[in-house]
Amino acid sequence: METIGNLWLYVAFFGIVIVMLLIDFLGFKQKQGQDVSIKQAAYWSVAWVSVAALFGGGLWLYLQQTVGVTLANQKTMEYFAGYLLEKSLAIDNVFVWLMIFAAFAIPAALQRKILLYGVLGAIVLRTLFIFIGAWFVQEFSWVLYIFGAFLVYTGFKFLKGQEEETNIEDIKLLKWLRNHMRITPQLEGDKFFVRQNGLLWATPLFLVLILVEASDVIFAVDSIPAIFAVTSDPFIVLTANLMAILGLRAMFFLLAGAATKLHYLPYGLGIILLFIGAKMLLLDVFHMPIWISLSFIVIVLAITAYLSLRHNKKQLQS
Repeated sequence: METIGNLWLYVAFFGIVIVMLLIDFLGFKQKQGQDVSIKQAAYWSVAWVSVAALFGGGLWLYLQQTVGVTLANQKTMEYFAGYLLEKSLAIDNVFVWLMIFAAFAIPAALQRKILLYGVLGAIVLRTLFIFIGAWFVQEFSWVLYIFGAFLVYTGFKFLKGQEEETNIEDIKLLKWLRNHMRITPQLEGDKFFVRQNGLLWATPLFLVLILVEASDVIFAVDSIPAIFAVTSDPFIVLTANLMAILGLRAMFFLLAGAATKLHYLPYGLGIILLFIGAKMLLLDVFHMPIWISLSFIVIVLAITAYLSLRHNKKQLQS
């Protein structure tokens, strides 16, 4: 499989990831136990988006010098298209995490800790999934048609409003954990485990962490095939995916209060998934330039945001 990725590019990328995670972790330690304000979340969201944009710009400069401007333009557009796609699909995580936190009555101050560990776990798991997916695509090219059909199916589900609401207590993983682990009846501060009468007990906070990680794995089943419709280059898939995930914690606190106001988001995501699924299914018939994919994603997200704002304005007036 052709890729622009080399040892130095991977080292540079993971170096950026580690530095940003350390900054985020140190900021968490200094303000541990404090709620995250909308203003703080907005600053962090801008910071993460800026880092992603600067990385894309740096990638273009490097590729322009090493492989030429044509390929540099192609790969950079693939990166930004993949980033926007992953960022928009990741919003679904916010809805699920809100439901999990509400079900377990997790205070906002403890949500920060859960999401920090959740993002770390997501980075490891998604890196693994991406390289496994890249290997499958390289060895079995027909798997792209399975990805495409799955995305079309998921897109129709979004458009038909068939995203079923889940009762936390009905989740099989949660039932299994409660049947096979000693769980304290209530939270024990910010601890995942405590000792009681000489025995190790897990706390509800640990259950929440497991559910957060599991939910990201489920959403990765949608998002990773989707980005392979944009590019088959594993380096671009990885960098776009992880850059979107890195800003997910800040995006959660920014959107938590506005989640219910994104009325038309599911429809926009459905249209995008249908588009990229169809693109994947027609791969051998029609090769679509990457700038069309990037433009389509931007336009659909812009229209979705506009219609949602208009809908909210009408509701306020009525």
